[in-house]
Formats: sequence, C-alpha cells, structure tokens
Amino acid sequence: MVIGLLSIIAIPTVTGVALGTREQRRENMRKADERRMARFYIDISCEVKELRGRRVVLRDNKVYLDHPQPSMRKTPAHSAQAFFIGYPDNERDRGDGLVSTVSDDPPMLNWIYVDKDRLDLRYGNRTQSIDHIVGPWDWTEDGKRVTIEGQERFMAVKEEEGIWALYYDRHGDALASVVEAGKAVVEIALYRRVIEEIAGNN
Repeated sequence: MVIGLLSIIAIPTVTGVALGTREQRRENMRKADERRMARFYIDISCEVKELRGRRVVLRDNKVYLDHPQPSMRKTPAHSAQAFFIGYPDNERDRGDGLVSTVSDDPPMLNWIYVDKDRLDLRYGNRTQSIDHIVGPWDWTEDGKRVTIEGQERFMAVKEEEGIWALYYDRHGDALASVVEAGKAVVEIALYRRVIEEIAGNN
C-alpha cells in the first residue's frame, strides 16, 4: 500500500521534470535560432593592403568586396546584411542557407549562393539559387567567421582595376580551374559583424 502510494505521488513529479526539461530544450532552441537569425555585416581579413577593411556588398546579382561606407564606393552597392536560416528544398536537406537584404527601399531579401560552375558568389531568389551551392552555411566554433560546406576557402578575385569579387575555392586549387591565368587571386577570411552589437557600441 505504501509502495503504491509513493508511486502515485512520484508520477506528477516525474511528469513535471519531463515537462520542465522539454520547455528548457525549446527555450534553448529558440535562443539558438534567434542567435543564428541575428543580422550581420560580413567583413574580410586578408594580407593584401588594397583589400584590408573591405566589406561584402551586393550589386547586379553578384557579390563584391568594397568599402564599408557607401559614400566611399566608386560604384553604388548594397552592404550585405545577412543571417542564417534553413534553405527550403523539398527534395533534400540543404542545411542553413545565407539570406541577405539586397535593398533597403523596397526592403527585399535574397539567398547568397555559389555558382556551381564559376564558383563566384551570387545572390538571387529560390528559383535562381536552387540548382547551385546554397550551403550549408555556418560559423566557426568561436562564432566569428563564416563557413560554407564546413570550409573557409574564400577567395577575392580582381576582376578589373579596383573591383574584387568573392569566390569559393571549393576544389582547393586556388580557383585554377575557373579563373583565367593572370588574374589576382587572394585568400581571405569572412568575419561576422553583428549589427545590433555594432549599434550598441556606438
């Protein structure tokens, strides 16, 4: 009788612990989602003086590297304000995609992706991006740098004087298979600069 009573008393306690654990898990997932969806600028780090301090910008459906201040750019471009979110594909799990604003007025979002043939970074809607390398995008363990397919093989390519485009060295050949000989190719790292944190420091 005592054993039966103890069992009955224990049921609400076990149920309460299970519910509490589930709620904590949901809360942790919500916070993780919020962190991954926090918008950030993408700044670069590299050895070449001409590229130091540049930021990822978007224009004409392609991703370039330019001055962080719009007024200092020779060609108008939109500073990418990116965040991670699951890429919608009914055929397979593509992991997180990288979404960015592409204009402020009107406010619009597009996917940043890698062209599967040219290996340059581009942006577009789902139809434009789905047949290309859309991810998975992520960050390094310290949360500071951006990765794709678990790699940090990003390259800047000098396409014209003063114009540098962003590429992904997917095959680890310094883009020898896609960039014509004679063009400058420089290894770079992409750094997340969370916009709210920047605003909070001003």
